[in-house]
Amino acid sequence: MSLAVSPLAPERFPDMPDVAGVELFTGATGTYKGGRDNVLLARFTPGTAVAGVLTRSRCASAPIEWCRQHLPGGVARGLVVNAGNANAFTGIKGAVSTRAVADHAAGLIGCSADEMFLGSTGVIGEPLDPAPLMRVLDGMDLARPKGLEAAARTIMTTDTFAKGAIRTVVLDGQTVTIAGIAKGSGMIAPDMATMLSFIFTDAPVAAPVLQALLSRHIETSFNAITVDSDTSTSDTCLLFATGAANGVAPIAKLDDPRADAFGDALHEVLLDLALQIVRDGEGANKFIKVEVTGAESDKSAAIIGRSIANSPLIKTAIAGEDANWGRVVMAVGKAGEPADRDRLRISFGPHLVADQGVRSPDYSEADVSAYMKGQELEISVDLGLGSGQAVIYTCDLTHGYIAINADYRS
Repeated sequence: MSLAVSPLAPERFPDMPDVAGVELFTGATGTYKGGRDNVLLARFTPGTAVAGVLTRSRCASAPIEWCRQHLPGGVARGLVVNAGNANAFTGIKGAVSTRAVADHAAGLIGCSADEMFLGSTGVIGEPLDPAPLMRVLDGMDLARPKGLEAAARTIMTTDTFAKGAIRTVVLDGQTVTIAGIAKGSGMIAPDMATMLSFIFTDAPVAAPVLQALLSRHIETSFNAITVDSDTSTSDTCLLFATGAANGVAPIAKLDDPRADAFGDALHEVLLDLALQIVRDGEGANKFIKVEVTGAESDKSAAIIGRSIANSPLIKTAIAGEDANWGRVVMAVGKAGEPADRDRLRISFGPHLVADQGVRSPDYSEADVSAYMKGQELEISVDLGLGSGQAVIYTCDLTHGYIAINADYRS
């Protein structure tokens, strides 16, 4: 089915120049969504470091298992991604096809298969025939790289817009680039990363440092979003550092002061991409920020925040622009975390709706109802128990979500 672009989409794809040491190529198997490109090949300069975080699903896809096996090596020369088939729950055939694609791509690039990384997205449970992918790879003109926007469009499935983000940071007086693409719209409640996201930088960062920074900043970006409470079999976030920036000394240790500067810029890219995924939530009309403060711990605050953000009752009320704050009370109470009804404060945007266990005396149904008509909403909960805090991002739940997922395979 053809999907209208999300009303929450950015005005346009950002201007994203090429990242030194990264070459991107795309092609089409000819069988997916009108024949559009659905195979991505990335080629990296020798010496590129890699880090990644992968789904903790117990039913992970074959490409996830491949990446998990090879990430400890810390070195990458290539990446192959296909859209349309997740190569998940495909048994030994999935592992065989993954190996075949990795071997074939490695031959084209001139590297070991151990230096190839893979990602797949699409239907679960359908065997993946590697032959069409290998034919597409053979047909790519490796002398004519494409841009990041073309790459971002290639990995889309139910996405309604391509997702990209870019930041720069000055290291040793030189400007280095961090650029990323992502896909994701439904089956979004990451337990590590997101559906698929690939980040590229020309900074010279050692793989252990890269891994530590990525793992740290995932928690407040991709791990702070939810669309529908479902964690994918294929969640993948890979970060590649080519080291091709001129005049920058390698960041070899986490206590290098430059690591924090690089990490801050990396977090901005990750969060930008994560919020774009929420804005492209299947059928979404409203973007929602849930902020929890005053919890006994940050972990407790995050659990309560997810209880609110994942509640179908809250999400459907917001879709209907209904100021039903009683459902927020429900979500706090069911989370199983420490909470005191008589200390609880709940606000919708600037409007305090509940305070100290009762409806706020200043509550105005008209004012809150008017607020609910906006596209950007905030729900704030203060538990009054401690210093724990968390922010979770989500979207509303509309009839569009049902339509998209009812028709996904047909």
